[in-house]
Amino acid sequence: MVWVQRRIVVVGTGYVGLTTGACLASIGHDVACADIDEDKIARLRAGRVDILEPGLAELVTGGTRDGRLRFVLGARAAIGADTEVVFLCLPTPMGADGAADVRAVESVVADIGALLPAGAALAVKSTVPVGTTRRLADLLGRHDVAVVSNPEFLREGSAVRDFLHPDRIVVGSADRAAADRVGELYAPLGAPCLVVDAASAEMVKYAANCFLAVKLSYVNAIAELCERVGADVGAVADGMGYDPRIGRAYLRPGPGWGGSCLPKDTLAMLRVAEAAGGEFPLLRAAIDENARQRERMVAKVRDACGGSLAGARVGLLGLAFKAGTNDLRDSPALGVAAALAELGAELTAHDPAITGQFAGMTLVDDPYQAVKGASAVVLLTEWPEFVALDWAEVAELMDGVDVVDTRNALDPATLAAAGLRVHGVGRPVVRVRTP
Repeated sequence: MVWVQRRIVVVGTGYVGLTTGACLASIGHDVACADIDEDKIARLRAGRVDILEPGLAELVTGGTRDGRLRFVLGARAAIGADTEVVFLCLPTPMGADGAADVRAVESVVADIGALLPAGAALAVKSTVPVGTTRRLADLLGRHDVAVVSNPEFLREGSAVRDFLHPDRIVVGSADRAAADRVGELYAPLGAPCLVVDAASAEMVKYAANCFLAVKLSYVNAIAELCERVGADVGAVADGMGYDPRIGRAYLRPGPGWGGSCLPKDTLAMLRVAEAAGGEFPLLRAAIDENARQRERMVAKVRDACGGSLAGARVGLLGLAFKAGTNDLRDSPALGVAAALAELGAELTAHDPAITGQFAGMTLVDDPYQAVKGASAVVLLTEWPEFVALDWAEVAELMDGVDVVDTRNALDPATLAAAGLRVHGVGRPVVRVRTP
């Protein structure tokens, strides 16, 4: 595809919107990012990025300095007569019935529809149910403006890298010329561009995320079986991962999957299947297995505390849903913590990226303070800072000797040498090594 500099508006400055705007500006496009949050726009204009995402703040600073990136209050103010592509990067939270709530997307389309210049393309990056692009085209009611599906495949903690080094670009529309024009925006990235119909593009996003959720639930189930038969899930996953049909990604067991995408998208996919008159029992089983995995982690902590959590002092390491982010949305760490608190545990927690107050726990700013006096310590987020702790000092600070490593991130030999007993996921308990 031939690259041409375009004048772009990005509506929404969350993870997807800000990353999209900053990265498009970094490859030479003229980008205006719009949001209705006045305070956020003021912070972004001042170069302050609240999202913890490697490289993002630098791109925002560089784009603003070079004049290719600016921040505007309100979508209407961002659209001009020379606007060529408008990206919708708006939240589509899970509704009460599990389906994606697209009212924010629909509201913006209704608000800006009349302002779009003839020939512009409206590109939907928000994760929306299959058929939404067609419905938005009907809502827009303009034959001279095309609506295009352009799903994102960004992982929190590596969103900038994922955008600038994509596996593929997916664009879907009934208007092939408009789809090609959106695809051409990414030409400098050198990724294959798949141009399909809008419904297929929308389905790609859900299908990909749901497959990853199933894969994670599968390896967590394998981990449980490994515990029962005396196998090591690390060795099992390593042996599986060499098979190119399987691959190594998403084969690490943990406390369950979470975050802003997988929980929401799996339930939305079930609603899509039901609305189409079908069922998806495999996906339902993956969701149920994920909930059970969190229960298994709670049981591990309870057993480590002697069978009861009532009054047990438990130190928690990590609250974010994954390392490298400050995102708490549907964090499995918070889910496990809530269950521990409900069973009577006294929780003290530390996360290098999280501040504030949380019901049922005390949040401290030092990991050694979190483990002091603990009957058991639970690693819930795989921050490298926790791997690098002085575990001999941790052992001295604790009242007990049990560490539940829900991420298999710690070196069992190091902890055993410090006099600690390590309970991993899908691998044998490593006993205290006595002199």
